[in-house]
Amino acid sequence: MKWLLILVTLFAVTAMAADVTGTWKGSAETPNGTIERTFVFKVEGTTLTGETSSEMLGKSAIKNGKVDGDNLSFSITASFQGNEMQINYTGKVSSDGKEIKFKAEIPNAGQTVEYTVKRIS
Repeated sequence: MKWLLILVTLFAVTAMAADVTGTWKGSAETPNGTIERTFVFKVEGTTLTGETSSEMLGKSAIKNGKVDGDNLSFSITASFQGNEMQINYTGKVSSDGKEIKFKAEIPNAGQTVEYTVKRIS
């Protein structure tokens, strides 16, 4: 009985995770101008994987991705002018599931950028 309760609880938590699987695109205003970024997400349970790309920073794999209800978090390692930097993303899926608002933090630069992305497929 105890195992059944644990399995039901795990299923309920997994069922509540937002399904953001697919391709999303959006932009952010930065001191260097507008940056467009594409995200390709895959969700399995509460694990978020995939990749993201932009013209300025190229393509990066999503690491440490998590989905907790409508909240997402992950990090990427990007290269800018030959320097690698980690960017940490936190986001929230809109109630209709068609938009995600992200905060992208670059800890070493003390900079935060906000993205709004929409599902394109």
